[in-house]
Amino acid sequence: MTSALMQEADRVMAGTYLRFPVVLTKGSGCRVWDEDGKCYIDFIAGIAVCNLGHAHPRLADAVARQAKTLWHVSNLYYTGPQVELARWLVDNSFADRVFFANSGAEANEAAIKLARRFFSDRGERERFRIITMEQSFHGRTMATLSATGQPKVRKGFDPVLQGFDQVRFDDIEAVRRQINDATCAVMVEPIQGEGGVRCPAPGYLGALRRLCDDAGILLIFDEIQTGMGRTGRLFAYEHFDAAPDIMTLAKALGNGLPIGAMLARESVSAAFGPGSHASTFGGTPLVTSAALETCRILEEEGIVAAAAETGRYFQKKLSWLQQRHDSIQEVLGMGLLLGIRLDRGGGPLVSACLEKGFLINCIQDRILRFAPPLVIGSDEIDALAGCLDELL
Repeated sequence: MTSALMQEADRVMAGTYLRFPVVLTKGSGCRVWDEDGKCYIDFIAGIAVCNLGHAHPRLADAVARQAKTLWHVSNLYYTGPQVELARWLVDNSFADRVFFANSGAEANEAAIKLARRFFSDRGERERFRIITMEQSFHGRTMATLSATGQPKVRKGFDPVLQGFDQVRFDDIEAVRRQINDATCAVMVEPIQGEGGVRCPAPGYLGALRRLCDDAGILLIFDEIQTGMGRTGRLFAYEHFDAAPDIMTLAKALGNGLPIGAMLARESVSAAFGPGSHASTFGGTPLVTSAALETCRILEEEGIVAAAAETGRYFQKKLSWLQQRHDSIQEVLGMGLLLGIRLDRGGGPLVSACLEKGFLINCIQDRILRFAPPLVIGSDEIDALAGCLDELL
């Protein structure tokens, strides 16, 4: 049956994904099972999405309750879960206002539009260019594709949207040189996820904040992969003492239900008046009830602090592997967004781990990335380390 289902998928679905030959059917906590009953320990969590693991009982109950009450009425009307979620995000961040979307790309689209609108409303329409970073990833819509600093992602879609200037990540002087009278914002991931699990040097994001203040431009943090506890803080910017003007979230916000959010300071958000931006499905009662329960679980069960401790343990295990194997060139990341840089392609190791019951992935050809549920335990980490030790 598995083979038949894969063949049917290849026949009727767009060929935009290279999928592994596995049909997953259920999950619980840090584990998933395929159609044949084989168990896998999940170290990728739907690409940094299922921070609370799979089939969390409180989330299942919250979604079931809301599904029996109200699914969708559009943003023509107020709904309780949406307002409560926005209040929680405001109360726990630098921001004063929230706009809800359906994905990270849409949240980033909103951030790009808001930055341009902010200066347009001030009569500075010539200020529309945004500085982004080489090897960044901001999404696959035309605007976010244009902002992304990876040529392979943009290949075949030229001409991209004008108004984006890419500079080297973690190079404050490169940003300084690029700023001109047409610049309206700098957009950066506090830690580059798809770009190689790259952390900035100490002081870089703080210097970026001061540089934007001095130039009178906005600072946008894309926290789609790093937000919601992934790095051992609720938001990655908290590690660096550098709050942005605009921040985007998605992925783990709904623990698997599609939701994105753009957060902004009051003075900036005011540029979005009625009719300036919208989303039919942005922040439906169903998805915001799930996201709100996700936030409450993170807070009430101390999961973010626990993830910081687990991340330190995981990083030590990866460093142990590096000491044992010359093929590991570098241990990357922080919290539970980690990676190892290899001296060879990582694809064969990903496939070998899959065979042995571990889900990991490879980015930038040679970097194994680990972004497990935040509820992962030391036993699961030890098991993966043992598997990698054997394979290497």
